[in-house]
Amino acid sequence: MRRKSRFLWFMGLFGFTFLYAPILSLVVFSFNESKLVTVWGGFSTRWYGELFRDPQILNAAWISVKIAFLSASIAIVIGTLASFVLIRFPRFRSKSLLSMMITAPLVMPEVILGLSLLLLFVAMDGLTGWPGGRGTMTIIIAHSTFGAAYAAVVIQSRLVDMDLSIEEAALDLGARPVRVFFDITLPVIAPALISAWLLAFTLSLDDLVIASFVSGPGASTLPMVIFSKVRLGVSPDINALATIIIGLVSLGIIVAALQMTRSRRQTTQR
Repeated sequence: MRRKSRFLWFMGLFGFTFLYAPILSLVVFSFNESKLVTVWGGFSTRWYGELFRDPQILNAAWISVKIAFLSASIAIVIGTLASFVLIRFPRFRSKSLLSMMITAPLVMPEVILGLSLLLLFVAMDGLTGWPGGRGTMTIIIAHSTFGAAYAAVVIQSRLVDMDLSIEEAALDLGARPVRVFFDITLPVIAPALISAWLLAFTLSLDDLVIASFVSGPGASTLPMVIFSKVRLGVSPDINALATIIIGLVSLGIIVAALQMTRSRRQTTQR
């Protein structure tokens, strides 16, 4: 029994070390004085200052956040509408086709999805003159496309478990369907909407392949800029940028964990 527990402890330690040791080394070397990433030259925050003075990085970060915010907002609207059709209208004739179309972006390789969207935008530009070349708008449309698929899956799981008697009671009391939707349905599925929005936001912020196909001059996202810099060799300012992102993600995880713990305590006390 002791040998088994020691083996499990060792494998767990090995797994966590394998996952987090590279991240830890990246964080440590972000405070390196030397220009060489692999040679320690002393502790310094020099590269953080260089990072915030780099207009290319700052502009790319702003573009990425703006695109992620807009595409995630559009994605949850489309995902909510699609989820309602699939869950609340079982007699919808094209239900299977709609379900297949929503699921397709989840399993389709990003290269194929990016190439197909590129060909679509080129054809639309030639026929209608819109969207007028590739840029921020085409990236938002592309990210909304695959973000809506993920959002629909999350929202559907909440709608399936929702108690319809609450809505029926409101309708019996004279409330109109629109009032029921905004006063009852939306608050009930709000956690799923928030989860779907955060998922779509993260996927958009992290995307490189699709954005590389549908972007144009002046619309380089942060992953595209990082990838172009890394191809010439990893620089300390990229380590600093990665450390800031790791810190923000870790802060979000801690806040979410504290909120979950607080909710569990309140539920237990009740």
